[in-house]
Amino acid sequence: MSQTHPLTTTAFELPGYHTVRSFGVVRGIIVRSRSIIGNFGASLQAIFGGNISLYTDLCERTRGDAFNLMLEHAGQMGANAVIGVRYDATEIAPGITEVLCYGTAVFVQQTA
Repeated sequence: MSQTHPLTTTAFELPGYHTVRSFGVVRGIIVRSRSIIGNFGASLQAIFGGNISLYTDLCERTRGDAFNLMLEHAGQMGANAVIGVRYDATEIAPGITEVLCYGTAVFVQQTA
């Protein structure tokens, strides 16, 4: 939970808060490639089966980076929360993937 901003949600409202202003869509985009060394290490892990931790770690870091860029974008707009958070990924070329994190930037206040 340490990497999750307390005022972000995949829902379209935050319980205990009301939306004062909506700033529109915000996004964080990261494009990553796998290194030859990483592919080699992952290939060795694949031989033994199970979780391929090199790829899992790469995916987690990439999603986290995209999430943080989205939060930066929201902050630049004056938002203090992001609702409707989603992720999307697209392979741009073999071994090169774009990860997009997006949502709606809003300013919320705690309800009395």
